[in-house]
Amino acid sequence: MENVKYDEFKKMELKTGKILKVEDHPAADKLYLVTVDLGNETRMLVAGIKPYYTKEDLIGKTAVVLANLEPRVIRGIESKGMLLAALAGDTLGIVTVDRDLPAGTGIS
Repeated sequence: MENVKYDEFKKMELKTGKILKVEDHPAADKLYLVTVDLGNETRMLVAGIKPYYTKEDLIGKTAVVLANLEPRVIRGIESKGMLLAALAGDTLGIVTVDRDLPAGTGIS
């Protein structure tokens, strides 16, 4: 694994995002369209977490979001960020915070 310099790490804008809505992606079986509140704005993220979570499991969670990731069109839908997650074998867990923090709280 290659080391990342601190200056490169500082470029990443990690924030808390409150998951408001989760919908099926119209063109993909394993993708959700996830609407997150980032405090000062609401964004749509395309997330490949459908095999691991139901919609009801996700709504209301406060997750960690990479907010300044370059937007990317995934199966015809623009994703404006990324939910962080860990994958071990066939178990995936989104990264969440363990306290009630406001949406958009910076993570360092």
